Amino acid sequence: MGIRLRSYSKSYMIKDYAIEVVGLEKVYQPRFRKRLVKALSNVTLRVPAGVKFGLLGPNGAGKTTFVKILLSAVRQTAGTAQLFGRDSTNPEARRPAGYLPENHRFPTYLTANGMLDFYGALSGMEHRDRRRRVPELLDLVGLSSWGDVRIKKFSKGMLQRLGLAQALMHRPKLLLLDEPTDGVDPAGRRDIREILNRLTGTGVTIFINSHLLTEVESFCEHVAILRKGEVALEGEISSLIAGRGYRIACSHLPAAAMERIRHAGASVAAIDDGLEILVGARKDANAVLDLIRGAGGIVESMAATNSSLEDIFLRVTNERAA
Repeated sequence: MGIRLRSYSKSYMIKDYAIEVVGLEKVYQPRFRKRLVKALSNVTLRVPAGVKFGLLGPNGAGKTTFVKILLSAVRQTAGTAQLFGRDSTNPEARRPAGYLPENHRFPTYLTANGMLDFYGALSGMEHRDRRRRVPELLDLVGLSSWGDVRIKKFSKGMLQRLGLAQALMHRPKLLLLDEPTDGVDPAGRRDIREILNRLTGTGVTIFINSHLLTEVESFCEHVAILRKGEVALEGEISSLIAGRGYRIACSHLPAAAMERIRHAGASVAAIDDGLEILVGARKDANAVLDLIRGAGGIVESMAATNSSLEDIFLRVTNERAA
């Protein structure tokens, strides 16, 4: 069973959620295989309106399936999904959402101006509003001088910026970004992060689906980690990475003592010349030290440590630790 943390601060304990899913499941029946594939299993997740939320997970964890269910591009097998209190299958529920898919494709014969105008028309925007909005967005994403250039001449980073402009075209209240910086160089990732930071405080909920841990840690306020289609962990990033813990290295520890340490709630990993044990509280560290010495093991070192989001991600998604 995965770790589940509910650590929203009081300022986010609200009744209004941009995203609320309960008991969400998705099972696929592959065409040429008898075995069912469970992409999501009993996922319950609530995203308060106005926050910056990151969804993490290894490849195949179910992140993209989750987003597609929110947009009714995929129908869930069980459970409910709501956007701003409305069932996600209702077109009116999806109207306030802007979406940047992974590996998006735009008609390359269109110019940036033409593409944004086209997508704005698809979303129901009036012509007068589109004429004002297109230059605003091209300026926001740093493409103001590229409006009349055909998209086929755009680089990967420019396409990602244009895709972000497309998602923002109709002034959404919820922005769903699937790998928004995938394939973008470090400078481009920084630029996209700065663009999104400008939306902070405007009431827009930003939901990022990504495998780039440093990007999520530097931008998002809340995070959830999927592992094999299940929510393994969720909470405020500041709370998750601020917790002080202890790393103990030891050797010559009998297997029975190692199992006792695991049952005590510590994380145990094999290293080159022994074991590395991670515990959270000081009293737990002292109990582990007593167990090691009582079993005849040797304590090689002990150090206080703070976890990064990467540490937490690897610990939660690692098969042996799970």
